[in-house]
Amino acid sequence: MPTTEQLVETVTSLVEDAVTAPSMHNAQPWRFVHRAGTRSLALYGDPSRSLPAGDPDGRGLHLGCGAALFNLRVSAAQHGWGAATELLPDPRDPWHLADVVLQGPDPTEPDPAELYPAVRQRHTSRFPFSDERIPGEIVDGLRGAALLEGCRLIVPGTWHSEAVLDLVRDAELFESADAALREEIAAWTRTGKAGEGPATEGIPSYALGPRQYGVTAPARDFDAPRDLPGRAVAAFEERPQIALLGTLDDSPADWLRAGQAMERVLLQATLDGLSTSLMSQPLEWPELRSLTREPGSLTGFVHMVFRFGYGPRGVATPRRPVDEVLTVE
Repeated sequence: MPTTEQLVETVTSLVEDAVTAPSMHNAQPWRFVHRAGTRSLALYGDPSRSLPAGDPDGRGLHLGCGAALFNLRVSAAQHGWGAATELLPDPRDPWHLADVVLQGPDPTEPDPAELYPAVRQRHTSRFPFSDERIPGEIVDGLRGAALLEGCRLIVPGTWHSEAVLDLVRDAELFESADAALREEIAAWTRTGKAGEGPATEGIPSYALGPRQYGVTAPARDFDAPRDLPGRAVAAFEERPQIALLGTLDDSPADWLRAGQAMERVLLQATLDGLSTSLMSQPLEWPELRSLTREPGSLTGFVHMVFRFGYGPRGVATPRRPVDEVLTVE
């Protein structure tokens, strides 16, 4: 049995890996609690880091926390531990999202430690990708990654893909007409101007990528007012390769499962040599989200749109120090 000090060191290391996960606007809406002397760790959502305009029901918050939970599982496996996970363990506290108990590895379960090298390599890329098509065996592997977490990854056909990209552009028009949403996005964008939030959170200007020439690619532009001087303009791929992550139901537990599947897919794609980005724009509007689903599909609710391809890897965005997100009691 490890000592209390050794357990705290291990848990700290796990959380350092967990928080490299993506979250909406890099809000990092998670906090962890470890009871000293035990092998347990609790994950909570942080309501102070919610996004009331863009994520009023908290689905995006759950996705980000689910992604952090999956990273924690991968890190635990790398450290030689299994991670027994219970979602939403306290019905009286909706912000108590998961409990994790470190235990011996389960030989009957797939070992996620093989994904560990991608934990620190995965970054969102808002740069142009080439038009080189992704081999079918890689796509099948990404589908399998989603299935391991109880979710489905749908690669849309031509008409469905074009329809989803049209919905992305529709969402951008909705966004441009919503002052509260534009203000919220600006509050999480870091351009170096006076009065902006901490440099340890949000989307920094160096991660914005170039402005798009044309409207083919669904990369979100966090510099919508176009007041960042010297930002390059580039043509993006003509046929973006996208995929949709979904579940049959749409409960908070489904959102957490989808967040874990999202991160497993992203880590697998990174190991496969793909660059990745996430598009949640049409999913932030109920009237558009329902239209992203392919009619007749077994995927009842879409939680994320991925963009995959070959091109520049994204750059690391800042993370809050572990002592801000981990409490040892």
